[in-house]
Amino acid sequence: MAADPGDSPIDPSKIAYVYMQVADHIAAQIASGALRPGARLPGERDLGAEYGVAYLTARRAIRELRERGLVVTLPAKGTFVAYPQDGESGDVGPDGGAGT
Repeated sequence: MAADPGDSPIDPSKIAYVYMQVADHIAAQIASGALRPGARLPGERDLGAEYGVAYLTARRAIRELRERGLVVTLPAKGTFVAYPQDGESGDVGPDGGAGT
């Protein structure tokens, strides 16, 4: 994750939507192994502050990551990096239950 808003990889002047930039940055961290399966992501407000974006922008980025199958959100527990899909059984969340 970005160290502080000054170090944010988000560039509002780019053509890409800001929420997509946030989602792409987190997706790249997942792909590189910096964020491992089962790792808990910061809450939406904290994520927004970390990237220097509005809380609703962070919320949309998390939704995008869920749609890509990269994270799962468990009510009252948080958002976690999804485990790789295991054939027909689907992905497994951090509590051992089914993801998404």
